[in-house]
Amino acid sequence: MGPRDRMHTTTGRWRLGLGLTLGAVLMWGLLPVALKAVLRQMDAATISWYRFVGAAAVMAVPVIRSGELATLWRLRGTRLLILAAASLALSANYILYVVGLDHMPPGAAQVVIQLAPMFMLLGGLAVFGERFSRWQWMGLAAVVIGLLMFFHQNLASIFGAMSVLTRGLLFMVAAALAWAVYALSQKQLLKSFQSSTVLFVVYLTGTIVFLPVTKPSQILGLDVPGLWLLAFLAFNTLAAYGCFAEALDHLEASRIGIVIALTPLFTLTFVALGARYVPGIVDAEPRDPLSILGALLVVGGSMLGALSRGNDGPA
Repeated sequence: MGPRDRMHTTTGRWRLGLGLTLGAVLMWGLLPVALKAVLRQMDAATISWYRFVGAAAVMAVPVIRSGELATLWRLRGTRLLILAAASLALSANYILYVVGLDHMPPGAAQVVIQLAPMFMLLGGLAVFGERFSRWQWMGLAAVVIGLLMFFHQNLASIFGAMSVLTRGLLFMVAAALAWAVYALSQKQLLKSFQSSTVLFVVYLTGTIVFLPVTKPSQILGLDVPGLWLLAFLAFNTLAAYGCFAEALDHLEASRIGIVIALTPLFTLTFVALGARYVPGIVDAEPRDPLSILGALLVVGGSMLGALSRGNDGPA
């Protein structure tokens, strides 16, 4: 049995995988808008902790009923290391993303985090042996150029000094790397466990990891909109990663990257609508034509990278 025979293979139910991926994109598109609003009243670690607590509590029921907890206790060797990598990587992604968002606008954050699926594609090349064509390398180049265009008004401050925006960008790039590690680990774990079991372990790990640095009492200071937004964030955690984990079972990682590429456009749209209709919660993000073109180039480059699966052979 060769290395590829031991790797996870998809079910081929691509329509279901596409629908699940779209659900994840919708949730991820709304995520930074809601997070930015809650960050005005609660710190990043506490927000992340509440998200994990809520998700772990809900996921505990189906996991206990499935009987897979006993299997988890017997885990050894490579599978245990992969599960630990998935859990710690997603925990890191959560906190790095929220901290980065605290330093930059939601739309900008979602454009930068678009590096995550590109990192995932590169990881798929190394881990799963997925073919990578010259068109995919062009897509990666388009993402980088698009990011430079999107932030063209801030390039001097980004590269000239450790500004607030620079710190935000660094946190977001780190969050993207952590997410790619989680996604590739999750995909391989689906060969041994149901997605709900893996996510439960991930959420429980996050609950434990963040507990020492959280301030749970901050929830008492939230106003009514803040409480509703925090509840939405907990639901978002379940819905987005539940859809994403199931999609990985039905669709190749590279195909999922096509749809995930649309996430920044969803976020920018939600920000524009929110700034118009609920200005007290969402702030506007004015962008000039070059920045908008850069965002489109990031999306297009990511889609190009995911669409072109090796038709021209390895680059």
